[in-house]
Amino acid sequence: MHTIDLAYVGRGLHEELAAYIADQQDYYADEGVHVALRDGCTWDEGRLRRGATIGLGRALLSRLTDGTPWVALNVNTHRPLFWFLARPGLSSLADLAGRRLAVHAPHTAPGCFARIVLRQAGLDPDRDLQTVVRPPGDYGLDLRALHDGSIDAAYVGSTMAPEAVAAEHGWQVLAWVGDHFQIPTVGVAVDPTHTSPDDPAVQAVVRAHRRALKVIREDPDTTVRHMRTFLGGQTAEEARAHYERFIAPHFTADGQADLSIGATAITAVAAELGVPATVTAAEFYRAAATTP
Repeated sequence: MHTIDLAYVGRGLHEELAAYIADQQDYYADEGVHVALRDGCTWDEGRLRRGATIGLGRALLSRLTDGTPWVALNVNTHRPLFWFLARPGLSSLADLAGRRLAVHAPHTAPGCFARIVLRQAGLDPDRDLQTVVRPPGDYGLDLRALHDGSIDAAYVGSTMAPEAVAAEHGWQVLAWVGDHFQIPTVGVAVDPTHTSPDDPAVQAVVRAHRRALKVIREDPDTTVRHMRTFLGGQTAEEARAHYERFIAPHFTADGQADLSIGATAITAVAAELGVPATVTAAEFYRAAATTP
């Protein structure tokens, strides 16, 4: 049996769902690979690049900023699962002007995506609002800060179902990033310097994840059952509503990337980072199709 380290670099459904299903459904074993799922959230790039990674956004930022030759071999979705969640009285992203927003750092993939969306709403992230930078996590402290009023809004990930949380507390979901910015994101990527894309273990992981994507698209009951591991604070009905709104319609059926979306996204990310777009979508996204 082949072996490989596979690192996630964020937490929640966005990052972990396909790999979790592949593991729980024994697809890795079926494909003849032993996968060590590793928490790479705080790893530096040198350590991360010695195995495969789920975080395509981080891999793309690394390729653009430091030239690490990551390539993406499988894509789970083109719509990042991050939301702007706000206290009562705010109804749009434009209302964040002058407000306090908890958000990821600018040089992280989620933070970069947030800044792109804020600029689309006419806001300068560095001048028009007060940002409280914090690392990715379960966002529990953000919810407490929203409760006590020490922040006005938080940029949160998929460790929760934000619409259910907002309804419970009387808050407002100002925007879903996936409605405003698309990028082929989360899947399987390797640095060919250390791991060949054709390595049998890598290809076995890709096959297992594509089987998991098929479950996500075609088997709601199984997918929601696994989702509830991540959404422990939500009911089965809330988890299914989250699945039907954000997961089922937007995860790929076959792991393929839309290169037109990829090209637009690379241009936007490079511009936000202030670096040249030194890689094309076809060079970075090796699993490509004309439609997602």
